[in-house]
Amino acid sequence: QVQLVESGGGLVQPGGSLRLSCAASGNIFSIYVMGWYRQAPGKQRELVAAITSGGSANYSDSVKGRFTISRDNAKNMVYLQMNRLKPEDTAVYYCNAEGMTIFYSGFYSEKEYPFWGQGTQVTVSS
Repeated sequence: QVQLVESGGGLVQPGGSLRLSCAASGNIFSIYVMGWYRQAPGKQRELVAAITSGGSANYSDSVKGRFTISRDNAKNMVYLQMNRLKPEDTAVYYCNAEGMTIFYSGFYSEKEYPFWGQGTQVTVSS
């Protein structure tokens, strides 16, 4: 069974930094895209950043230049380094994995649907 588990959230002052981590586990052979989404109270979930297995990354305009996404393909992990945090970055941050291939009982299985973590709270406040 595939699981995505986030860690690293918390309370930080404006201008501070946090690093989020997400570990994907299960019978995973490969993951094409891993990313981070966030959802603030009363708002829709939005893409923060995503990165392909080849290292191509994209960011939302609101975090460009402040956040950096990276991943370790061998460990099926993705990270989000968040610098110069602002109160408007406050949200629950969710790890996402898309284009996953599972290897189980000698067979490869490509999953058409995304996988999500349970979320980690990031609060930016003085």
